[in-house]
Amino acid sequence: MAISLKCAQISEKTGSTVSMKVLGIYGSPRKGGNTDLLLDRILEGSSQAGAQVESLYVRRLRINGCLECGSCEGTGECAIRDDMDKVYPMLAEADIIFLASPNFFYNVTAQVKLLIDRSQAMWSRRLLEKTPEQKRTYDGGKGYLICVGATKGKNLFVGIELTVKYFFDALDMSYEGGLLIDRVEAKGEILNHPDVMERAFDLGKRAVEGIRG
Repeated sequence: MAISLKCAQISEKTGSTVSMKVLGIYGSPRKGGNTDLLLDRILEGSSQAGAQVESLYVRRLRINGCLECGSCEGTGECAIRDDMDKVYPMLAEADIIFLASPNFFYNVTAQVKLLIDRSQAMWSRRLLEKTPEQKRTYDGGKGYLICVGATKGKNLFVGIELTVKYFFDALDMSYEGGLLIDRVEAKGEILNHPDVMERAFDLGKRAVEGIRG
C-alpha cells in the first residue's frame, strides 16, 4: 500500500504553499529484501523532513516491453495500455525519485528494466517540449539509486548507474548518486548494518532538505 503523508513547502518563486512529492520505486522481486528495507528507511527520512511520500512496488505491476513502434515520438504518449498508465503520472509529478533495485548481472532487475524501457515515452515528450538549449538543464527534480550487490568487484555498480542515470535523464531529472552497498546478499542481511540503515534515513531526509534549501 502506498504511503501518503502530506506536508507544506514554501515556494521561493511564488510564495505559495505547495507539496513536495517523493516517490520510492521498489524494484526487487523479493518482498522484504535488502533494497526494500533500505528504501523503507529512506522514505521514513523523507517523511520526517516533511515530504509527501508515495511508494510504487514494481513487482505488483503488469508492464509489457517497449514495442519500439515510434508512436510516442510524435505525441509523447505510449500506445500500450497496461499498468504504466498509472505509473507515468507518478513519475511526472515527483520532485524526488528513489529507485531501489538489487544488482542483477550488473544492472537493475528485469521488472525495473521494463519500466525504464517504457519511459521512452517520457523522453519523447521531453524532446517535444524542450529546445536543445533547454535540454541541458533538468527541471523535473532529482533522482537517486539504492542498490545492493553480493560481490565486491570494482565495476559492480558501473552498468546499473549508467542505466539509471539515463532513466532519470528521460524524466528530466538529474542523477544525484545514492546508496550503493556491496557484499550483502542474504534476505534481511542489511539489518546487520545499522550504520547503513542510518545512512539511508539521512539520505531521505537530506534529499528533501536539499531541494528546500
